[in-house]
Amino acid sequence: MTTKKTYYYGTGKRKASIARVKIFATAGKIQVNGKSIKEALCMDDLVNIALVPLKVTDKEKLSAEIKIQGGGLSGQAGAISLGIARALCVMDETLRPTLKSNGLLTRDSRIKESKKYGLKKARKAPQYTKR
Repeated sequence: MTTKKTYYYGTGKRKASIARVKIFATAGKIQVNGKSIKEALCMDDLVNIALVPLKVTDKEKLSAEIKIQGGGLSGQAGAISLGIARALCVMDETLRPTLKSNGLLTRDSRIKESKKYGLKKARKAPQYTKR
């Protein structure tokens, strides 16, 4: 007989990264793709960015299981942050005003601008030659 763990789910997106976050009410570790969050994000600054929703709501003891794909480390940290914030809202609706006032429930919509024809990148043009 298997025991089902109850969890709260949230999805976060940032740049090209998508994080699927499951928060468990029990105390434990935060795992990203089977690794610890420090191993997955490498830099302490990015770990701090990812865990801001837990610090703001004083829920740092919760455990989480995160699956993340796409993008770079910075985008992944932002996606994890949004996913955790959304999962916390599902877990406890009274945390919503705190998260909202800190700007943690808003998706950062800045993404890479698409390349234009005749240019090298989105806005970089080839060097102009007079002769």
